[in-house]
Amino acid sequence: MRYDAPVGHPDFGKAAPCTCRLARLERDRIGQLRRFGGLIALADKTFASFDPAPPGLSPDQATSLRIAFKRAERFAERPQGWLLLQGTYGCGKTHLAAAIANRQIEHGQPVLFVGVPDLLDHLRATYGPSSEVSYDERFEQVRTERLLILDDLGAESATPWAQEKLYQIFNYRYMHELPTVITTNADLDRLDPRIRSRLVDQHLTSGVRITAPDYRRSGAASDQGEISSLALYRGMTFDAFDLRTQLPRDQRESLEHAYKAARAFAENPENWLVFVGTYGCGKTHLAAAIANHRSSQGDDVVFVTAPDLLDHLRATYGPERTVGYDERFYAIRKAPLLVLDDLGTENETPWAIEKLFQIIDYRYVAQLPTVFTSAYLLEELDQRLVSRMLDTRVCRVVAILAQSYRGGIAPNVGERRSSRGAQTVDVAAHGTGFALRLTVTSIGSAGSTCWRGM
Repeated sequence: MRYDAPVGHPDFGKAAPCTCRLARLERDRIGQLRRFGGLIALADKTFASFDPAPPGLSPDQATSLRIAFKRAERFAERPQGWLLLQGTYGCGKTHLAAAIANRQIEHGQPVLFVGVPDLLDHLRATYGPSSEVSYDERFEQVRTERLLILDDLGAESATPWAQEKLYQIFNYRYMHELPTVITTNADLDRLDPRIRSRLVDQHLTSGVRITAPDYRRSGAASDQGEISSLALYRGMTFDAFDLRTQLPRDQRESLEHAYKAARAFAENPENWLVFVGTYGCGKTHLAAAIANHRSSQGDDVVFVTAPDLLDHLRATYGPERTVGYDERFYAIRKAPLLVLDDLGTENETPWAIEKLFQIIDYRYVAQLPTVFTSAYLLEELDQRLVSRMLDTRVCRVVAILAQSYRGGIAPNVGERRSSRGAQTVDVAAHGTGFALRLTVTSIGSAGSTCWRGM
């Protein structure tokens, strides 16, 4: 066939495919796109096969999954702007992204679905002598495709070349506002800042964070569930806590004060709460009671001792690891509630100190609910951590002067004086006839701390 065009028209005399030929060419193009991105293997990932309400989720997890499902379905019917799906491995974000692609294909619309590491491999392959397509042709196809779905952003090897290519793709689609879906389990702060700046532009991007755990693990156990040892402390509840009314007055009142502080935090977990006291005084029981109460309310809680937390991080380097270091580190750092028991008992290697500080400093800046227990004087801990614990805007420190449940004597609360200038901070609530005063020198360097019963 030839175009019916007048003499002088650019299409005059040119051959043109017939209508049936055009339809076949479009079907071939769509099939090529499905093969290019591996979407053929995901043909069963549809909205109909997605369960937006699996059993065993907390209310917050169920809500996040339901919102993600609705936004993905709405986007599939009318692709506009960018859709960013965030969440841990196996939470369903890839299924939803593939469902969008499959819905578009059902409507006869072209879509390119590809994992980011695979995309970069495809681009590298065009440099080979046996490549059937040139680099420019492949790159332009990706950059300008009507709908592009990039799965697993952040899983690629972040070489300068890879970062540059990804930025060029993102920037082009950003400037032209081309419909794009992105999935990632990475913290956005870890991505190329140039790409992150486009992902957080709320005028173009609609973001959804899926807090549901990996549905492929038995019982929907999350990574937090693997880290947390709360199951071992199920019996440590507020009802089971012994206030030991037979104790001397100052010990009894400090225990009652700690109990009330724990109950208040459990009802409204905000900022930080620190329990300090001798071994066996009840601080772990109160911390576990907080964790058990919040867990019963459907909250995600990580309860772990400081040494075990570091062991969990080290385990990610092993050859048989089931989860990567970054995934576990960020799961701990951003846990909705972190209860860190026995702070100070970890092996204080430079690596351990640095990892703990990174986790605790992040939670300090973000003011994420956190509970600490320690049998050590604050002066014996990393002073960078102490400086944050003494910020009364964020943290409440409660001393338990009671002796161990298992017997022994009460902790020594006699005054220890420093030869240098000191700053005194009241850290316990008044009104019980008891207060704790910490005298700290040289925060951020070697200092001295005084505990004094008043």
